[in-house]
Amino acid sequence: MKFFKHDQSLVHPQAQIGSNSRIWAFANIQQGAVIGENCNICDGCFIEGGAVVGNHVTVKNGVEIFNGVTIEDDVFIGAHATFINDRYPRSNRQDAWTLEKTLVKKGATIGANATILCGVTIGEYAVVGAGSVVTKTVAPYTIVVGNPARACGHACRCGRKLNADFKCVCTLSYTMDQNHLIPKV
Repeated sequence: MKFFKHDQSLVHPQAQIGSNSRIWAFANIQQGAVIGENCNICDGCFIEGGAVVGNHVTVKNGVEIFNGVTIEDDVFIGAHATFINDRYPRSNRQDAWTLEKTLVKKGATIGANATILCGVTIGEYAVVGAGSVVTKTVAPYTIVVGNPARACGHACRCGRKLNADFKCVCTLSYTMDQNHLIPKV
């Protein structure tokens, strides 16, 4: 075993866990879940079979990641964030269930207690504020907050809010190209 597994965690033998990842107490990683290298899966997380978590991802306490959710590399997910994979949930379903996939792109940050509805994409380096409810796709480098989540600015790769000229205190700057923010080279 090339990853750390806390004695009080449940990790199915057929879950794929990358090297140097850490699975903490009371986490439940189901058969068919994929977790990359150097991840930190904190206490009380649930990762369902069919969910994919990339490399260098931090998943804080109490996060639920269901089948159909893909998390790319370098993503931070705050405590108790939840992903939904069923737009019309019913306990005693009479019709066929449709899995709607969700994608969180490289470097994105999702704040604590955020809810991400199914069928959306969170763009590269986007920031979802704590407690927000994401009902629509979030563009790269965009900051969204509220219920429903609405854009309120742009984020740098370092996570700080950009000024009106798309410059960051870390010295990176960006430009708008066809309604999308891109880093200046």
